[in-house]
Amino acid sequence: MIAQEEFERIVDETVAQLPEQFRARIENLAIVVEEFPDAWTLQSVGLKNRYGLLGFYHGVPLTLRTQNYGSVAPDLISIYRQPIMSYYRTDEAIRAGIRHTVLHELAHYFGISDERLHELGAY
Repeated sequence: MIAQEEFERIVDETVAQLPEQFRARIENLAIVVEEFPDAWTLQSVGLKNRYGLLGFYHGVPLTLRTQNYGSVAPDLISIYRQPIMSYYRTDEAIRAGIRHTVLHELAHYFGISDERLHELGAY
């Protein structure tokens, strides 16, 4: 079982290990670890089971921002601890699942859709 502090450290390390060209483009973004998705988030993706969502990007992807984008609250990436811990069975798999989920949600921040991620073989 991965403790809360280690879980958060893995999230932070995943972002820190991004190539500089991507890290330099991240701005006005908060990444948080939450135990479960809230009801609104589940409803927005058509899920009822709170274990069915590992992470979620709340915001406007970089590719859709215009010159008028500014003075807004930070975009948010939520990483859901309990669903990840439940989905992956070993500590090694949990660590890999955390990294995969963070990278997946960052891809959405950068404007890469689920369909494109499938095309790229990211699943």
